[in-house]
Amino acid sequence: MTSPGIRLRRAAAGLTTACLLAAGLVGAGPAAAEPPTGPSALAAAATVVPIQTTGPADKRFNLVLMGDGYTAGELAEFRADVDTHLNVLWSVEPFASYRSYINVWAVEVASPESGVDCDPGLDAPRRDTALGMAFWGGCNPSSVQRLLTVDSGLAGELADLVPGATPSNRQIVALANSDTYGGAGGSYATASGGNALSSLITPHEIGHSLGKLQDEYDYYGRGVPGGAYEGPEPSSVHHTLLTEEQMREQRAKWWRWLGEESESGGVIGRHEGGMYSTKGVWRPSRHSLMKTLGYAFDQVEREVMVEAISAKVNLVQDHTPNADPIGADRTVWVDTLHPVGGELAVVWRLDGRTLATDNARTLDLRGLDLSHGVHTLTATVSDPTPFVRDPAVRASAALTRTVSWKVDPKRTTRPEEVAPAFTGHTPTGSPVGARSVVHADTTHPLQRTLAVGWRLDGRAVVNPGNDRDLDLGSLRLTPGAHTLAARIPGTDAELTWTVDARQATAAYELSEPLRTIRRPGRPVEYVYDGEFTMRLTARDDQQGHVVSQFRVDGDGWYTYYGWPTDADAPFRFSPSGTLIDGLVYGKLGRSRAVPWDDATPDYGTHKIEYRTIDSAGNTGTARSFLVTLVPPAGAR
Repeated sequence: MTSPGIRLRRAAAGLTTACLLAAGLVGAGPAAAEPPTGPSALAAAATVVPIQTTGPADKRFNLVLMGDGYTAGELAEFRADVDTHLNVLWSVEPFASYRSYINVWAVEVASPESGVDCDPGLDAPRRDTALGMAFWGGCNPSSVQRLLTVDSGLAGELADLVPGATPSNRQIVALANSDTYGGAGGSYATASGGNALSSLITPHEIGHSLGKLQDEYDYYGRGVPGGAYEGPEPSSVHHTLLTEEQMREQRAKWWRWLGEESESGGVIGRHEGGMYSTKGVWRPSRHSLMKTLGYAFDQVEREVMVEAISAKVNLVQDHTPNADPIGADRTVWVDTLHPVGGELAVVWRLDGRTLATDNARTLDLRGLDLSHGVHTLTATVSDPTPFVRDPAVRASAALTRTVSWKVDPKRTTRPEEVAPAFTGHTPTGSPVGARSVVHADTTHPLQRTLAVGWRLDGRAVVNPGNDRDLDLGSLRLTPGAHTLAARIPGTDAELTWTVDARQATAAYELSEPLRTIRRPGRPVEYVYDGEFTMRLTARDDQQGHVVSQFRVDGDGWYTYYGWPTDADAPFRFSPSGTLIDGLVYGKLGRSRAVPWDDATPDYGTHKIEYRTIDSAGNTGTARSFLVTLVPPAGAR
């Protein structure tokens, strides 16, 4: 008997041309679908595993990962692939700072056979799998190998198993049990689970589907320059025809970020090429995640993504009921979200006058001595993140919410017993990073304000103002493991976390140089007259995949993934870069992404830095070495 997914050839729903190109996936559509054979049996065989729970699914952005072509004996490999993909995602801003807005679910279902269809070629055996994933756009000879599709109906059915997750608040990512490069994006995203580059496809595709970001490629098909752009001013926020002077004069596009060092390397300005055109249109940065997998979102894209992620949730998670006027003999409260990267701000106003509440989430009305008459009380919750500079974005519902109440001193509040207890809080099951914000919310008695006291390694922590959040970064923790506790004074209610303040360690291994130079007070220098390889390895005392990164001559940090054709192979640097499937990798010095970029070797001495980001979010201290590239003997 065949499995529910065998021979299904429906492509993932919502796969736009832009998103297919985002993973370098250009080609014809998949072959026609065959009728499904018992999808209810598929759902019955699946298991939903919560990987990260930050709140109720209907109040979070839900990332739903599922695997295809993993047999029952290979589900451990699926879990390892999920761990790698997630930790790469958490190493990219703004996902790192807003991971607390995201629930992550793995839907596990075993396939009868290992692998997926048409991998690596059209003549490869068809596999009996749960979700019918296939390369070549569903085994279509008119497509391309790297277009990896999934049956959209079955993927949606598995995602529907997550209670509270709906098409409007979720992102599906289907991982194929394959080491072949491939993927696709849109409302659903696909990627090879074990390929070197596949974990970098996910944040790029979410940039498309969630942030509506456009590709910054200057080609449509790999290896073919895109020509000149001839359209009007693009609607894309990160593409323009304007000069820098015009952007400033018109206060248009990314004028607020001009001249700043780009998060993805270089300086934010005006860099030609994008939207599949080589000439005539400009982007903010030389390279970013929307142009080259491995780099970060630049500030322009990051601002868009902050708004997009925040728009999927509500900064105000709950509050004192406000349908009817309330009395002045009680407390009023708001429960907010809690970004990992910083605290939200709460401002209370009475009849338009700002109250001195020091960012508290609870206000005791009895201390206001209200006059007769009905008053208007408001609590405005906002996100002061430096990732956003556009006032319109900051004032939008994504980053600012206001709750209002009518307060009538003549009303009497009926007493109600509310036991002191913790409600929402940072998950305690895994270590938290040494620079993260940890939170603990409580119940809300009507006649008093509950306090939250914090202790680190048994010692009280001074935490003025909003006591629901504690910014560990402000404590400058010594390296090692620490114990953090939150307690409601006078009760037995207590939460504890392990704080991981020990950085993951990194090491490099290079191929044999012509010579090695060691000088006092300088990093070790290695001399080469041609290509060389670099392997980065990381070790941590905690579980979870550790992301390694490197950068050359202060350019943007680049995620280390091995080599595009083999995750276990070291990264290869060469004077002009290596051409693989229409893209260029590993040019030493000034980077090169496509064959028509400048291939002139950058001879001389270059500084290579490397660092780690562990599963708790700790970014390790960067270390460095020098490489001097000299011309080959025959060229000198």
